[in-house]
Amino acid sequence: MRTTSSAQPRRGAGIGFRTPHFAEIVATRPRVGFLEVHAENYMAGGPPARQLHALRSDWPISLHGVGLSLGSAEGLSAAHLERLAVLVERTRPLLVSEHLSWSVVGDAYLNDLLPLPYTEESLRLVSENVARAQDRLGRRILIENPSVYLRFEHSAIGEPEFLSELVRRTDCGLLVDVNNIFVSCANVGGDPQAWLAAVPAQAVEEIHLAGHSVNDADGVRILIDDHGSPVPPPVWDLYEDAVRRFPAAPTLIEWDSNLPPLAILLAEAAKADRRRDRALSETSDARAA
Repeated sequence: MRTTSSAQPRRGAGIGFRTPHFAEIVATRPRVGFLEVHAENYMAGGPPARQLHALRSDWPISLHGVGLSLGSAEGLSAAHLERLAVLVERTRPLLVSEHLSWSVVGDAYLNDLLPLPYTEESLRLVSENVARAQDRLGRRILIENPSVYLRFEHSAIGEPEFLSELVRRTDCGLLVDVNNIFVSCANVGGDPQAWLAAVPAQAVEEIHLAGHSVNDADGVRILIDDHGSPVPPPVWDLYEDAVRRFPAAPTLIEWDSNLPPLAILLAEAAKADRRRDRALSETSDARAA
């Protein structure tokens, strides 16, 4: 039987926890909805695990994996899945999420989240891996849409349609990364609004927000999902559309590189709350009119 956590996010957006902020978070107890951590950083125990234990007593925790490699043709690593299962059992997180990507070849872990072609074969493969992960964890996991920098010529299925069919086959949930949608559509083409409309709203259980950088090389403009800057204005606008489409999904601010002071991260979360409230208020006003 698959379950989700009984924990609920507090009022407000969550933030990605990073170790340099630990002492200040414990001392100031900021009013954020939840904290999200990269699961692999806490599998070995030691000081990181003790920090996580201290945090989970006061905030709901979301585990965001970066190494399960759901797109691996070789299947999931039994050892990695077992480590994740132990962490889930110990942490009892609000949410567990992973990426629609692959990052393992044999015994080698690649330091990236690599894309896969959207074909019937890869859909079958990812579905098998997601089902196996959920069976071991005993709960639903959320699958995040990746940032895209190229399009496979033989991809026969659109990304939102691929994710929608994955939900139908496995009963997984979705983590919609609004910045990734914006980045991908800018890089390889596509309509962000159509993307939001194409995925099943009831499956979306979390929204991510982050910044990106712009790389202009040889006359080609590429957006890079680097999580190293404030959320840019067009992503905020798309976020309001996502809130209207997925009003129950909690929001998380990601900031992984060029880590700012905690106050800046909290200000981004507060801005997400204001933009969310505005979007929902406008929706309510439109229905009442």
